[in-house]
Amino acid sequence: MKAAYFTKTGGPEVITYGELPDPKPGPHQCLIQVVAVDVNPIDTYIRAGMIPGQLAFPFVPGFDLAGKIVAVGPEVKRFQVGQRVWCTNQSFAGRPGTFSELAAVDEQWLYPIPEGVVEEEIVALSLVAITAHLGLLRDAKLKAGDVLFVNGGSGAVGSCVVQIAKTLGVRVLATAGSENKVQVCRNLGADEVFNYRTQDVAAAIRAAAPEGVNVWWETQREPDFEHAVPLLARRGRMVIMAGRDAKPAFPVGPFYTRDCSLFGFAMFNASPDELRAAATDINRWVAEGKLRALIDRMLPLSQTAEAHRLQEESTVQKTGVLTGKIVLMP
Repeated sequence: MKAAYFTKTGGPEVITYGELPDPKPGPHQCLIQVVAVDVNPIDTYIRAGMIPGQLAFPFVPGFDLAGKIVAVGPEVKRFQVGQRVWCTNQSFAGRPGTFSELAAVDEQWLYPIPEGVVEEEIVALSLVAITAHLGLLRDAKLKAGDVLFVNGGSGAVGSCVVQIAKTLGVRVLATAGSENKVQVCRNLGADEVFNYRTQDVAAAIRAAAPEGVNVWWETQREPDFEHAVPLLARRGRMVIMAGRDAKPAFPVGPFYTRDCSLFGFAMFNASPDELRAAATDINRWVAEGKLRALIDRMLPLSQTAEAHRLQEESTVQKTGVLTGKIVLMP
């Protein structure tokens, strides 16, 4: 099979596109003909060696895929040959990545693709929508009537946070870094959007939510708690999902005296049951047209190195060159 892989960590140039042996499904695995994969920031961190771990080379990156089952192991119970499926949480804890023409995936990580939903749409939502679901529902206990602020509403995760929150009956405030991205957030359903390059965001939030923000979703890698905490409501909840090396100052007094809570989580720590519950909601919302993917561009799998370069430039170098996901097609 053709696959994108690397034999040492480094820059995007270490990625090779070439032949690797076809995988064979284990007893509880499905063999999937891959139709679409996507790029996540964590893919670039793993490739660059920024995340410690033992990688078995040649290492195939990629957390997500969507495709069609072409064979099943003898112990598989939930799926059969011919079904369209999607998954996330691969390329971690010894599981092989997804950037290949074929992939063997344990059935506990697989979810059916709803009828009428195309592979590139669901794969672009997979990791980021499950991330948003876990943080909003499992952790922050978001509920109808809350005011939510998302710092970066046009990004891959942020766009899912906006849409899921609106589906739950929440008032959504968001930031974006350009007028085009402000409009993207509005199109997704955000009630008020602030351009952080031209507006005083703190003043805008105070005017829009004088009682404070119930849930603050932080997408940035370097959270500014000094800025955010005073804007929280009593019993406000903050969610952080990035900033592995960040060590920001934290205003302890204003935080605990208003009974606030801080949730940090990594999606790949979630259990199969937690992920399946999130995937069930995501499938329903996508099928109903309540949740849609932001796709910046689609490229052939052979251009994985270029896709990594673009993702790294947008995320690590903070150029914001991308609005949505890069989807790759084998």
